[in-house]
Amino acid sequence: MPLPDLIEIVPLSAAPEVEITVPGSKSITNRALILAALARGDMTLEGALWSEDTQVMVDALRRLGYAIDVRPDPGEPGNRTLGVTGLGQAIPAGGTAEQPLELFVGNAGTAARFLTAFLCLGQGVYRLAGVPRMHERPQAALLHALRELGYRIDSEDDKLPVTIHGAGPSAGSCRVDIGESSQFASALLLCAAPGQWQIDIDGESGVESPYVVMTTGLIEVFPSGGGRLAIEPDASGGSYFWAAGHILSADGGKPVTVARWPGSGWQIDAEFPAKLPLSGAVSRRDDLGDSIMTAIAIAPLASCPMRFIELGRLRVQECERVEALRTGLAKCGAAVVESGDTLEISPGELHGATIETYDDHRVAMCFATLGLKVPGIRIKNPSCVRKTFPTFFQKLAAPVPGGLGATLLDERGNPLEPNQLVAD
Repeated sequence: MPLPDLIEIVPLSAAPEVEITVPGSKSITNRALILAALARGDMTLEGALWSEDTQVMVDALRRLGYAIDVRPDPGEPGNRTLGVTGLGQAIPAGGTAEQPLELFVGNAGTAARFLTAFLCLGQGVYRLAGVPRMHERPQAALLHALRELGYRIDSEDDKLPVTIHGAGPSAGSCRVDIGESSQFASALLLCAAPGQWQIDIDGESGVESPYVVMTTGLIEVFPSGGGRLAIEPDASGGSYFWAAGHILSADGGKPVTVARWPGSGWQIDAEFPAKLPLSGAVSRRDDLGDSIMTAIAIAPLASCPMRFIELGRLRVQECERVEALRTGLAKCGAAVVESGDTLEISPGELHGATIETYDDHRVAMCFATLGLKVPGIRIKNPSCVRKTFPTFFQKLAAPVPGGLGATLLDERGNPLEPNQLVAD
């Protein structure tokens, strides 16, 4: 059953003492799916996120001809255990120039970028497309790097849709700039060994970029001959519950914790609990990844003014996220100043508002978290959380110990049961 068009969050009077489970990391799941397809044998991915972004990756690989078995996860309803039969370097053939094999990636940046590089290793012609917003998102630096390696990729404006002429492994070197997205480097690195590619990375902090570190770390431990891999929980998704516990705690403690909190060092957002209470300046590049949005959303409740810097990448993701956050907070009465790629937010009293989510899962979850403290916050199009966290609203409403025990209302003011709050 779909979620209602609008959900109102009723604040909690205090934070429950509870340990919440969250689904697996989207970033690791989609990287692992590419590596599993390239493995020489059967792979089992445990704790894999099951959401819109990972399902489009599974669907694309299945359409290519990969056998992928999907089974329930006994410990987390938002996860699945995925069995992938890897084919090594034998990427299934595509179509012809007249009739390419069509693959759809929705608005999943990881699927779009990773599959672009992956399909170059195949033979034949593939056409990769997504939703209109995905067709606006950056892709040029990745396409330029693949062309430098000798691959033919046709695109009107160096964005999706693209037509990829697979040519198999092609030994060579290329340089890629990750100023717009580190996914460009990750896409190339995931396929570098079978492709016989040498990758040089420019922009931001190069090979030290947090999501590049995730990719290289996963490649190092991945059993390329087949085996099992446990995917750790999603730190970005866990940030909402750390934040909820913090803003609801009278003494600024952390009564809400997240089970199996990642310790691999691969997820920069695993640093989120250490950033509480908020103070000073926080960087999207050096301090936090997507969870900087969570920090921005609760910043008006901080005890001191906050500066959030180097936010440029947020502008070219699922929506123009800097604008979405500034606009939403201003509607709630917050004092927010935007200057370049910086937001300055001062503490102050907030009130309820109806929040436009722009079909962006993180905008919805950020403001829903704020709504656990501020009365009257209503989330439009809450179903957008299906992209990475379909059970998010269910976990807000489920009684302790499965959730926070919050009351959520539909647009008519009727309470919603937890079993009504999974985004299909």
